[in-house]
Amino acid sequence: MKYKIIFLDIDGTLTDSRKLITEKTRKALMNAAEKGLIIAIASGRPEPGLAYAAGELELSSIGGYLLPFNGGLIKDAFTGETIASNTISREALETAYKTAKEFGIGVITYKDGDIIAADKKDEYIELESRINGMPVRVTDRFLDEIDFAPVKCLLTGEPSLAEKAEKRLAELLNGKANVFRSEPFFVEIVPNGIDKAESIKTLIGRLGISGEEVIACGDGFNDVSMISYAGLGVCMSNGCEAAKAAADYIAPSNDEDGIADVIEKFVH
Repeated sequence: MKYKIIFLDIDGTLTDSRKLITEKTRKALMNAAEKGLIIAIASGRPEPGLAYAAGELELSSIGGYLLPFNGGLIKDAFTGETIASNTISREALETAYKTAKEFGIGVITYKDGDIIAADKKDEYIELESRINGMPVRVTDRFLDEIDFAPVKCLLTGEPSLAEKAEKRLAELLNGKANVFRSEPFFVEIVPNGIDKAESIKTLIGRLGISGEEVIACGDGFNDVSMISYAGLGVCMSNGCEAAKAAADYIAPSNDEDGIADVIEKFVH
């Protein structure tokens, strides 16, 4: 099978434990791109959080695709064109805000390179800011200021509270939005029906590529859908058990240049 496109999760997959792309991994991907493999980065991060990886892989010059918010947004890295965009409803946003207030935890969304936080900035919001290189703007008029339809809303809090908030939101937004914890302290609210597999289907449908021609590499729960869907689903050896169970191949960990190993074995 000649694979035509590779979808890469960033943290725990593409980058090492220092959140850097090793030179070996970068060269392997660049060589694969020269052979015609299309590179796509699929992450729960907002678009600014993908900038480092996109820059290292030179996607703005060689071409490729960015799928921030787990594919809630799909962009052509070469042209900057938005190929698809999905947003959560006003009802979902308001429900997320009220639930955050009920449990006394943080709530944020994203706009024009900023993180907008309701009322306060906790340690988890600060972490999200550092990871993505985005400043935080705190407002006590959160719902009034969000006069646009966001792609994602994030609740942040101590894991036991986040777990309770997730269960409450899943009940309140059943069928209206997708609710899940991407980390013990993060509860994500994204458009209903959006996950990495569905986003991959949207993109490859436009490119004329079949699912059997897709490599998808990840390590976390958010990656299970795309690992299960792809013709070659890959999980890093440092990945979660659900992702490993869904995978066709277990690669070395990110610190052992697992992506370079995948390229060497499967891209010819």
